[in-house]
Amino acid sequence: MTAIAILQARVGSTRLPGKVLMNLAGAPLLVRVIERARAIPGLDRVVLATTTAERDRPLINLARQHRLAAYAGSEDDVLDRYYQTARHFEADVIVRLTADCPLLDPAVSAQVLDRFGQGGADYVSNTQPPTYPDGLDTEVFSFAALEQAWHEATLSSEREHVTPYIWKHPDKFRLASVINAVDLSALRWTVDEAPDLEFVRAVYAQLYRAEQPLFNMQDVLTLLVSQAQLQDTQAYLKRNAGYLKSINHDKEITRYESR
Repeated sequence: MTAIAILQARVGSTRLPGKVLMNLAGAPLLVRVIERARAIPGLDRVVLATTTAERDRPLINLARQHRLAAYAGSEDDVLDRYYQTARHFEADVIVRLTADCPLLDPAVSAQVLDRFGQGGADYVSNTQPPTYPDGLDTEVFSFAALEQAWHEATLSSEREHVTPYIWKHPDKFRLASVINAVDLSALRWTVDEAPDLEFVRAVYAQLYRAEQPLFNMQDVLTLLVSQAQLQDTQAYLKRNAGYLKSINHDKEITRYESR
């Protein structure tokens, strides 16, 4: 079984354009996420899934500089991009990560991958329901589940966000969750808006060291105990705002039309 983490990234973010190339502790934010993704135990490889848009070519170049394989696919139909990437790299198991999570904890992601490896599930996540900070999101699913979703999903929100068709259909897929002992879902550690970037930069300024770059979830929690004001600027931001917006503008589409 080949387990591949597919890291989705594009420059054209609507809320914070170019965020994945913005500086974070002396390197592009995307590089910090790549470092963390590569540290997840149990993975065979990490690959980048970006788009064919000209503005995303720098991401392919950056991946090449860091010896990371990349695939360019549809900009809008991210489900198709994921499927084509997984098929291209012959993945049996897919670990879905996003490029706006520079506080991703490899040990947390490993728990999700380990649960999938125990069997009995087509899809495992730590987001259904969310009990970890927003930004530690990890989903693991079989290629067969991804392929079925690719064939059957018709809503634009299902094509844009990759996995909703799977977790909305427990009648078709076996679902499992990794739940944290303490509900930390109110904490926002992802980067969608300028205040998010300000927050993660402040965290990296306190915790990142070149000789020991991979501080973990507990390190950030400990920091916030002493410096809770770091996250005050994000209080008005909602979790999963992008997905909620997609639902509000949902429409029926076909795979051909969406590519």
